Order: sequence, then structure tokens, then C-alpha cells
Amino acid sequence: MSNSWISIQQRTENFAIRVIKAYSELSQRNFDDAGKILAKQFLRSGTSIGANCAEAIYAQSTNDYISKYSIALKEASETQYWIKIMIKSELVSEQKLSLMQQEITEIIKILISTINKLKSK
Repeated sequence: MSNSWISIQQRTENFAIRVIKAYSELSQRNFDDAGKILAKQFLRSGTSIGANCAEAIYAQSTNDYISKYSIALKEASETQYWIKIMIKSELVSEQKLSLMQQEITEIIKILISTINKLKSK
């Protein structure tokens, strides 16, 4: 199934599952405190994106919907940051997270586009 035809809620849920699996793999490694903290930050922000998109489904108003998607966008941006930091600090190889990097970039683009369309109404 092409990601372009699924809802942002499903797409971010799928991404959260990938984050959980990556975190599980990372947590089995023997990291120092910095590595553990980075991995947990990645887990927290990466799963929060989908939670906020899920909350948006039951938004009470357009402004509430925009707010939930804006929070999801911030979490997506933070997740992108943690991925870059984990790669640059050599906790993981770029190859290992390259598909996740591509997916988070696409999620960010979708969220920005959705927010902008809602704001222009």
C-alpha cells in the first residue's frame, strides 16, 4: 500500500510502531546515559506525533484541530532532530534510520500543508 493513500492518523500510527521497534532494538544495546536519554527522547516524540493526530479527530473546533496538528508538527520536528543527533553521534548508522528520516520528512510536509489549508479557511 502506498503511503500517499492512507490517512495521516494511520501514517503516524505506522511511524510510531516503527519508532517503538527501533527503540526496542536500541534499548538492547549497552549505551551510556546519553545514549539512553537520546533513545527515550526519540521514543517519546516519535509516538506523540500519532497521538496528537488521533486527538485531532475529535477536535471541538477548527482552532482545536489546528492546535492538535501544530503539536504533532512540533513533535515530528523534534523526532527529526533526535534522528539526526543519533546518527551524528554514531549511536546508529544513517543507513539504519534512512527510511525513517524520509518518512518523518513526508509527515512534516503533510502536517504543514494541512495546517496551512485550515488556517486559510
